Amino acid sequence: MTFSMTGYGKSSCQYKGRVLTLEIRTLNSKQGDLNLRIPAIYREKELEMREVISSHLDRGKIDLSIQRDLADGETATELNESLVDAFYKRLKKLEANMDEESSKNSVDYLSLIMKMPDVLKPAAIELETGEFAALKIALIECLVSVNEFRKQEGAKLESVLANGAKNIKEGLERIIPFEEDRINRIKKRIYNNLGDDAENASFDKDRFEQELIYYLEKLDITEEKVRLEAHCDYFLKTLEEESIKGKKLSFIAQEMGREINTLGSKAQHSEMQRIVVEMKDELEKIKEQALNVL
Repeated sequence: MTFSMTGYGKSSCQYKGRVLTLEIRTLNSKQGDLNLRIPAIYREKELEMREVISSHLDRGKIDLSIQRDLADGETATELNESLVDAFYKRLKKLEANMDEESSKNSVDYLSLIMKMPDVLKPAAIELETGEFAALKIALIECLVSVNEFRKQEGAKLESVLANGAKNIKEGLERIIPFEEDRINRIKKRIYNNLGDDAENASFDKDRFEQELIYYLEKLDITEEKVRLEAHCDYFLKTLEEESIKGKKLSFIAQEMGREINTLGSKAQHSEMQRIVVEMKDELEKIKEQALNVL
């Protein structure tokens, strides 16, 4: 089974009228990269939440966001009454020191005081055990949803990767009919380059045949074809049998690329080189999609 590193999940729960909404987004990454955007009240449980997430999700860039909507009548801030009283007394004292005409003007002290710093402060609320228990259940539900999304995306990736490897193997089969023609063309080109010497037999034919055989052996692509086919088979086997395999598939694709490049450099035949270009195109698609595989 193949899993993608791209995933999305959302869940929500309620506790004493509060609504907790969780969202998780995952993208491809070489290593695990976990980022949490959570209300301050949950900071003390951040380590525990990270452990839960790590136990359900492998690798990738993981973003968790939690929104905490309070119940009706509940507030996240409280009034600093002692500070309000101190501001009020200070303002009244300043007013008393002002001239009589200025003191007659009506002043809305409350509006002024409410704009002062630290008049409103975060309410001192402790995280309730029951609220975190509800949050944890919702978190696990969200993680299950992410994994299901990853599974669905992984099935699409598996199809693309398998088709790419099979197309490369088919390319090897398409090369076969051109191999004999390729050798004949190379021999003909070499004889033509000899010019009149070939017709007059003014050279050692036995030595020439030996050198020709040695040259053609250097251009032989049998080993490259065998290795490339083996790499494709291993790629398909890994894709089918293993679950966590993204890095391994990338390594196999690198080896496939080496053999395809060697085929291209040895081809010396226009039709074979065209097939090699198509194989390279398939390999690039494989490499691109393998980066998203878990």
